[in-house]
Amino acid sequence: MHITQTKKIFVSVGLIAAFVAVFYVGFMSGKAHTVEASRMQTLTIGTVDPTQTDSNVDFSLFWKAWGIVNDKFVQTHIASTTSSSTPNALSESDINKAKVYGAIKGMVESLGDPYTTFFPPAEATAFESEIEGNFEGVGMEMGIKDNSLTVITPLKGSPAEKAGLKAGDRVIQINGKSTADIAIDQAVKQIRGKKGTTVTLLVSRDGVEAPIEFKVTRDVIDLPTIDTSMDQKTGIFTIKLYSFSAQSASLFRNALRDFVNSKSNKLILDLRGNPGGFLDAAVDMASWFLPPGKPVVEEDYRKGGDQTVERSKGYNIFNDNLKMVILVDGGSASASEILSGALHDYGKATLVGTKTFGKGSVQEYMKLNDETSLKVTVARWLTPKGISISGGGITPDVEVKITPDDIKNGKDPQMAKAIELLK
Repeated sequence: MHITQTKKIFVSVGLIAAFVAVFYVGFMSGKAHTVEASRMQTLTIGTVDPTQTDSNVDFSLFWKAWGIVNDKFVQTHIASTTSSSTPNALSESDINKAKVYGAIKGMVESLGDPYTTFFPPAEATAFESEIEGNFEGVGMEMGIKDNSLTVITPLKGSPAEKAGLKAGDRVIQINGKSTADIAIDQAVKQIRGKKGTTVTLLVSRDGVEAPIEFKVTRDVIDLPTIDTSMDQKTGIFTIKLYSFSAQSASLFRNALRDFVNSKSNKLILDLRGNPGGFLDAAVDMASWFLPPGKPVVEEDYRKGGDQTVERSKGYNIFNDNLKMVILVDGGSASASEILSGALHDYGKATLVGTKTFGKGSVQEYMKLNDETSLKVTVARWLTPKGISISGGGITPDVEVKITPDDIKNGKDPQMAKAIELLK
């Protein structure tokens, strides 16, 4: 294996981060943004040798099928590997390449993991464009939850939010096609698109009997990052973090400087609807509250694999006088779960809201050759106390739900509870 470049990011859903964690659908309908850790690698792939096989696997069936197809197959339909209008245009090389791609795709899909994906040439190019930050779409993060394609959160000010989509919505159809058993990256491909075009989503929502149809007009997605406010009456400083982007660690540092200058010791960190982003940003933010060397998150690999622990950089500028509440909900995923989980485990913050999304897997993104790539789930995230984020999310200390009537009347009982606890 020749490693050319390594990046830790979260597509997302993971993912599924740049952003992989599940993508702003794409996870953000066009933005590869997941709370996944993605390592960019290049593998040198040579000619397949049927004699080089895993001792525990019998490949004879595969090679028997390969031989039969080579001997018997007659092309009668135009394959997707060519843009030609005639079936005879496919060369033997094109057919063999299509068979190899199909075999890899089938193998990957057999794993049943929505965040493990094979990218043939066109999809690989699109994915790499997304993780560089160039995308258009509807602006929402998605993941697979309880075997359903689920909205983690729509971005603030995005077409998805303006259309009325909400965290927890289950997308059951995309442009009239069922999403049953759909992989994240296939959903991304179907939902994203050029600015000005529309996508129709049929959504199932808790508490609503009939499915709801949304026609969403795609646009250029502008990622929001952070807002701050100071309530002079209560003396509470609030930081609202929308994503863990490349610049969010620096913006968070500036927000903490404003908090310190306010002379307040009461802080609310609002991570509701935050789908995650860069792992390094989450670790850096946790470092402002933790001593050096303290584990922030552990990457739990397959049995016999190396365990990786991301540790605090030890900025640790706050003493025991700090009173902190972190707001979380079902739209808090990935990096949000890492940050809130770490600060909760060390007793630095009280969690208020509802259970988080539960997107805590690690993906490696690898170039197979110059044209194709593979994204593979290689580990899961564990909080400092060993709690698996993928095991159903993080349960808050104080559970507070927001009802449809609360939304209708402009009430925020989760924020109200946070203020109550700090006062």
